[in-house]
Amino acid sequence: MDFWIIFAPSLNGKMKIIFLVISGFFLFQTVAAQVTFPSMPDTMVSDTSGNEEINLSILDNLDINHDRRLEKMLKWHVENNKKRDGIDGFRVEIFFSSALNAKEQALNKKKEFLSKYPEHDVHVKFTAPNFRVRVGDFRTRNEALKLHKQIQEDYPGAFIVPDIINFPLLKTEKKYERPD
Repeated sequence: MDFWIIFAPSLNGKMKIIFLVISGFFLFQTVAAQVTFPSMPDTMVSDTSGNEEINLSILDNLDINHDRRLEKMLKWHVENNKKRDGIDGFRVEIFFSSALNAKEQALNKKKEFLSKYPEHDVHVKFTAPNFRVRVGDFRTRNEALKLHKQIQEDYPGAFIVPDIINFPLLKTEKKYERPD
């Protein structure tokens, strides 16, 4: 550092400019340096639904040291998720009973609820020995809490339960056209 302080005053005006330009050039080169990677082969494969492309060539060169039990556990997890019909979520339970006519009561409760709140899905489930009427498909407890508060006056015994819910529908963007 002392060298540059001593050396810089002895340079004349043109030399200072040349020195600054060259120094700036080298500084810019070190700051803007980029690493280039070899290009990936274009072997893309579509999955069964045709919606998503997966690059499998990168997996061929992958070498992972791991316990074989981990591979077995991952395979088990994937198989169980394929069997499962839905995802973890929450619903609001408005009725349950194990009476002799519980099925009829549950179906009546479903009709009653749909007449008051037709915008929500209603599910009647039998888990021995109870028939249950559950409402909604909510990803979070907070979403279920909104419905719970809305129906609390009509169904004071309602409560939020964790459940396997239907997959949520993807919202599509509405495209608006300009009126000409």
